[in-house]
Amino acid sequence: MKKYILVALLLLSPLLGLRIVNCELCNAYAAKPDKQIVVLSVDLHCQGCIDKIMKNIAFEKGVKDIVCDLKTKTVTVTYNPSKTDVPTLLKAFEKIKKPATVVQPATV
Repeated sequence: MKKYILVALLLLSPLLGLRIVNCELCNAYAAKPDKQIVVLSVDLHCQGCIDKIMKNIAFEKGVKDIVCDLKTKTVTVTYNPSKTDVPTLLKAFEKIKKPATVVQPATV
């Protein structure tokens, strides 16, 4: 609800003659990216490994998209950083007996 009020104020501020200077709430919403991408190295052998990852990791909180590459044995995970982080994702991979290591750190 706060987000909608904030957006409304920002859009209507020029019409109302308001001037918003250094609003902490505005900065907090602007500073949080809604997605990050991390590339993980995972020991993938077959399509069954990919299916296992897709069935389990896709339902972790904050995960938006997963792309598995069997040739390079990498998994690219797009996630919401306000809901999860890389250590949590690594634990999720360990839980399904597919340990992962970070190849490329999280980027926007």
